[in-house]
Amino acid sequence: MLVCSMIAAMTTTCVVSGVPYLIPTLHTGEGLSLTTASVIATVPTIGLMIGIIPWGVLLDRYGERLVLTVSLSGTLVGAVASAAAALGDAPTAALAACLFVGGLSSGAANGASGRIVVGWFPANQRGTAMGFRQMAQPLGMGLCALTMPVIAAAHGVGAALIVPAVVTAIGLACCVFGIKDPPMRTEPAGATGAAQPVTPAENPYRASSFLARVHAVSVALVIPQSMLWTFVPTWLIVDRGWAPATAGTLITATQIVGALGRIGAGRLSDVMGSRMRPVRLIAITAGIATGALALLDAVGSPVAVAIMVVASVASVADNGLAFTAIAEYAGPRWSGRGLGIQNTAQHLATAVTTPLIGATVSHLGFAAAFGLTALAPLVALPLVPRDATSVSDLETDRSRVSPDRSTPNP
Repeated sequence: MLVCSMIAAMTTTCVVSGVPYLIPTLHTGEGLSLTTASVIATVPTIGLMIGIIPWGVLLDRYGERLVLTVSLSGTLVGAVASAAAALGDAPTAALAACLFVGGLSSGAANGASGRIVVGWFPANQRGTAMGFRQMAQPLGMGLCALTMPVIAAAHGVGAALIVPAVVTAIGLACCVFGIKDPPMRTEPAGATGAAQPVTPAENPYRASSFLARVHAVSVALVIPQSMLWTFVPTWLIVDRGWAPATAGTLITATQIVGALGRIGAGRLSDVMGSRMRPVRLIAITAGIATGALALLDAVGSPVAVAIMVVASVASVADNGLAFTAIAEYAGPRWSGRGLGIQNTAQHLATAVTTPLIGATVSHLGFAAAFGLTALAPLVALPLVPRDATSVSDLETDRSRVSPDRSTPNP
């Protein structure tokens, strides 16, 4: 279940995040302006943001396997159509439409894979398992980074777009032949913090502010993550004078360490019996590390590069914890929507803050941008809620509640 759900989540990463790696070829090889090429690369993300919450509603009503099969089937159609459009020299608008379909269809994979982990693993293993599942993003980005630019340069954009199509086909096969809906479910906690069975009409967002605060914390912590992933290559190559190959090697290594960091954070949450206490530690570490990066970069210290790695790893370590906490608290009838809201909020935060950070770099320099970004984890720290319920309470509830799929959902 874990491997299949991780591969399913990789399809979203490849379909959505792989296209930006084609910007150089779209610009130089296909004759598109840099602005147009960037817009084309953004189209799958727009489709993803539009579709995430509706797919979450369907997950809450019909379960993971069915919805994931439909979602990945649509994603495969969009991915194959995109490759065919590029190979057939179709108009740019046609290529954009196909990419939009792929992004729109891929919106179920992240939420469904998270629900599968929460449903199949006991509470004292869930954080670790979710850490493994969260490796889908760095693995998908690494695969696309290693293959798509090279293929595009040698054989064109259409050939490169076959890569996400192949990954999606593998993900669909894993879903059809390997994934089963979890046999037991965790119901959400009530306002008192004790895990309780809920009726279909109950809304966990009304029970307490727990979910809203987790969303707010995640939005704040995604700002340094987005900043470091987006601007560190330029910082190393342009500001620090590194060779592109050397910078790429360091960034790839940092992605791998970051993926392992997610597993470590998940394991720590299992050991501590808490999802939110590790998030507090991560917020403190990310704020201190990013602040230190700003100071060291301002004085031109070479140690800044090592601190950048620490900040990058810390900034992504909370993702799996937030996903696990949301799915555990929201329960099977609301976790699809909860995880959809989580993803949408983070994507919107990234879209809004990236241009602002870019403007800061242009006018004030990297040190100032790092310094401003370091404020985000400090803002997140007081927003981190207490755990709504202990994992032992959730596990007790898990053993006594197993909702019938035939029950109508909201």
